[in-house]
Amino acid sequence: MKKYQHLLRQLKEKIQNDIYPVGSFLPSEHDLMEEYHYSRDTIRKALSLLQEEGLIRKVQGQGSQVIKEETVNFPVSKLTSYQELVQELGLDSKTNVVRLDKIIIDQKTARLTGFPEYRRVWKVVRQRIVDNLVSVLDTDYLDMELVPNLQRDIAEKSIYAYIEQELKLRIDYAEKEITIDTSQDRDKILMDIGKDPFVVSVKSKVYLRDGRQFQFTESRHKLEKFRFVDFARRR
Repeated sequence: MKKYQHLLRQLKEKIQNDIYPVGSFLPSEHDLMEEYHYSRDTIRKALSLLQEEGLIRKVQGQGSQVIKEETVNFPVSKLTSYQELVQELGLDSKTNVVRLDKIIIDQKTARLTGFPEYRRVWKVVRQRIVDNLVSVLDTDYLDMELVPNLQRDIAEKSIYAYIEQELKLRIDYAEKEITIDTSQDRDKILMDIGKDPFVVSVKSKVYLRDGRQFQFTESRHKLEKFRFVDFARRR
């Protein structure tokens, strides 16, 4: 075992045994060098791997802070908005709207979304930040005929609440496709995935009670942060 791997294992054990509890800070790089007699490069490599695994985060001027190591049970069969999930599970989360644009569906986008060519839609890109890590990247396409006046503050809060409470539309069902995808440059820029080569992609076509499609969304998830669950009963 290499030195940085040995240090990584020891630090993980101390975090898991609450020697370094959530919210506390690890010893400084200098203190770790004195304690373990390793070089600064070895210390930094171990700390970098801890950060990639979601066990610590770097705080400017303070050092490496221990954060919660947990997964989120993300329901597959339920049609639940992200904000509803946050409230249900009591997550420490916020949403950052990266872009909110009006676009016209072209041939390529039509194949992806299920909307016909030339349909005018909103394109919304949002980062979902969980425990100070960008763990989900959502890209939504919403039919402008059905959702005519979308604003940034609505996208930051809950689009579904706006559709159901303000527009009085009945959201009914979704068709979902879940795959493990190779992480792309966009994922690495907009999400905290470190060097992870994969993300979980959930693509959904969402329909109103009258059968009209009003939304296509792709949610790209940090691989180790979310666990997808379902309930099945034998008939």
